[in-house]
Amino acid sequence: MRVLVTGGAGYIGSHLVDRLVALRHEVTVLDNLSTGNLANLDQSRGQVRMVENTILNDRVVDKLVRRADTVFHLAAGVGVGNIVKDPLGALRTNTRGAENVIEACVKHERRLLLASTSEIYGKTSKMPMSEDDDRVLGSTTVARWGYSTAKAIDEHLALAYAQHGLRMSVVRYFNSFGPRIDSRGYGSVVANMLRQALANEPLTVHGDGTQTRCFTYVGDTVEGTLRAGLDSRAEGVIFNVGNDRETTINDLAALIIEMTGSRSVVQRVSYEERYGKGFEDTKRRVPDVRRAAEVLGFRAGVELRDGLERTLQWWRLTHR
Repeated sequence: MRVLVTGGAGYIGSHLVDRLVALRHEVTVLDNLSTGNLANLDQSRGQVRMVENTILNDRVVDKLVRRADTVFHLAAGVGVGNIVKDPLGALRTNTRGAENVIEACVKHERRLLLASTSEIYGKTSKMPMSEDDDRVLGSTTVARWGYSTAKAIDEHLALAYAQHGLRMSVVRYFNSFGPRIDSRGYGSVVANMLRQALANEPLTVHGDGTQTRCFTYVGDTVEGTLRAGLDSRAEGVIFNVGNDRETTINDLAALIIEMTGSRSVVQRVSYEERYGKGFEDTKRRVPDVRRAAEVLGFRAGVELRDGLERTLQWWRLTHR
């Protein structure tokens, strides 16, 4: 097929591109390189058409979607720090940009995979988080919740168009990590901690570190994305794509220090100091993975330590 991947030079997007190329699809990437990197596409260099532009350019989006058979929409403003720093830019990208992609898919009758986020669930205390659960959000005065709201609008829009014939599916990512994570750590606690540990700097832990996350190796993230985007049984359905094994941030820090042999110590930083007044974090975030298993036959299989070993090996090769 002819496949368009928005955000295809990004961390997850580039791994998806490599898999699509390996499956012999004809791939075009649309990326403005704000957080993506051309080096991420080195493995598929010469086999991918790269278009450096933005999903906010509706004419470019329309032209590329028209030439595709299937669209994987991963481009987004991501990373809590970036969202808090530039809420307007993130909102525009995550609403207007996504609308351009979705409406072009409707216009040209193209299959759509919409990448969403576990941030959708907000600060709910119900665990595990199931795809049809209620969303629990904070005040609109807290910029962090704008990201969750924007991605929810994208989902609503895609689902509404599905009632009028759009072939679509949605995946919600849970704390993906692996090779090509951005060393600036804009959207990954793993990236931040690896950078700090390898430099023997204090590892930043926000709050008391007892908050838990379910870390998902990028190979699993991509496998779930591919299945949801290419399997007709996934059409009209939302899937959690993540590992359901919880790890505290304290335990993650200890594991990274151990694996890197670092002399780092843990440094606790308040949320307010890092993100500003009124910031709220979620205590736990655990996906219900039954739907993906039952419909797509997908379960994340890479354990945290194994994934960290692969990530660390890549990091040391590329950050000399």
